[in-house]
Amino acid sequence: MQVVDILDCILYPLYGVANTTTPPLYSSLMHQKLLEELGLSPNEAKIYETLIERGESSVSDISVAAKIHRRNAYDAIQRLLNKGLCFQIFSAVENKYNAVTPDKLKEIIAEKEKGLLKALPDLKKKFGERFVPEEAYIYRGLEGQKNIWRDLIKTGTDSYAVGAKGGWFEPKLEASRIAFFKEAGRKKIKFFQLFDHEIKVVDPGFPKKFPGNLQYRFLPKEYSTNSLIHVFGDYFITYTGLEVKELSDNTVFFIIKSKNLAESYRTWFWYMWKQSKK
Repeated sequence: MQVVDILDCILYPLYGVANTTTPPLYSSLMHQKLLEELGLSPNEAKIYETLIERGESSVSDISVAAKIHRRNAYDAIQRLLNKGLCFQIFSAVENKYNAVTPDKLKEIIAEKEKGLLKALPDLKKKFGERFVPEEAYIYRGLEGQKNIWRDLIKTGTDSYAVGAKGGWFEPKLEASRIAFFKEAGRKKIKFFQLFDHEIKVVDPGFPKKFPGNLQYRFLPKEYSTNSLIHVFGDYFITYTGLEVKELSDNTVFFIIKSKNLAESYRTWFWYMWKQSKK
């Protein structure tokens, strides 16, 4: 029995293919790992490189050469057709297949890169958010205000307030306030404040006394409250129990640390800013 016949006896039970004409070509498949890294399955990689080496081949020949069961070879070939890496040659006897130029692989890489660039902003956003824990807690009174100033200095970000009443100028806070504004000036923090209408009545010249880098406007009279919204960095804070230029131990600060929430309130702040008087 010839070597070819012996091989056929071995291969036919395994792959369902008998070769009675020429011995099968056994590819070294040197580039299989590279092809798999480009997104091809192991069978697709074997068959594509087999077609690169052999050229036009039938499913039977491909199955034997790539050492893949005929059924699995057929499925992998169909996927290669869908990926544009091989093409079909129709025949009345048995259809054959051939590989597309390897330059097609560069197109696959370009398409993957395009997809990555499209997804990258969202991936980076999610990556950043997982390091920003969300939490909520409460401060009270004068010491609570001092804590908020420390948080603001720590973030070094601009400050936005809706319903401002000059509570920071409570006389009992003078020493801490002076130190705060000195450090805020060093860090070039800007203050954007939407004042309640009453501040113009109680102290018409108050904005000019503000020691920080202040930009301000006034809310309409009918929207005055005894509360305040303060946003900076990832912090969103609501003050309750405020009077004009007064802050006491009864004042409560509800603090929420949430990047998304803070960004939302900054967006709404600019809407209110545009609707308010200079």
